[in-house]
Amino acid sequence: MELAPHYLDEVRRQFRGYKRLGEGAIAQLKDEELFVALDPEANSIAVIVKHLAGNMRSRFTDFLTTDGEKPDRHRDQEFELNPTTTRAEVMHWWEEGWTRVFSAIEGLKPDDVMRTVTVRGEPHTVLQALNRQVAHYAYHVGQIVFLGKHFRSSQWTSLSVPRGKSEEFNARMAQKQPK
Repeated sequence: MELAPHYLDEVRRQFRGYKRLGEGAIAQLKDEELFVALDPEANSIAVIVKHLAGNMRSRFTDFLTTDGEKPDRHRDQEFELNPTTTRAEVMHWWEEGWTRVFSAIEGLKPDDVMRTVTVRGEPHTVLQALNRQVAHYAYHVGQIVFLGKHFRSSQWTSLSVPRGKSEEFNARMAQKQPK
């Protein structure tokens, strides 16, 4: 069995899952909560989204043919917001970034997995570059979820197995298994 098609399917599944997880957290927040930073060194959810979108644009535009760090990317500016930034703008960044990711990875073929791409001049196999991005996006989506849970507190709706419901969840999963 060739591994590359399964790997690409799994990468696509993981990216879809992280997109869904981030959206589930963001949907629970009040507009103003998107812009709250816990301290002067922390990033708000809006800043995290802006950074993700900048990274996604840079890494996944012409993914196989140009360096993943585009010369027109200004990473430091991804951590600065205009005071008039709106939820709609934040969600536009989010969608635009993910559209680039999915557009690039949908076109990948199993033979591409071991091709070489560069990020900041450093060679990576496509497999390495994709793993790097899955880890990076998981890290930031985790921050979004953490902040969302912090802001919503007791009003938070779990995005996975709710606290105190593990046994119930496991029983439901066991019922779904073929006998």
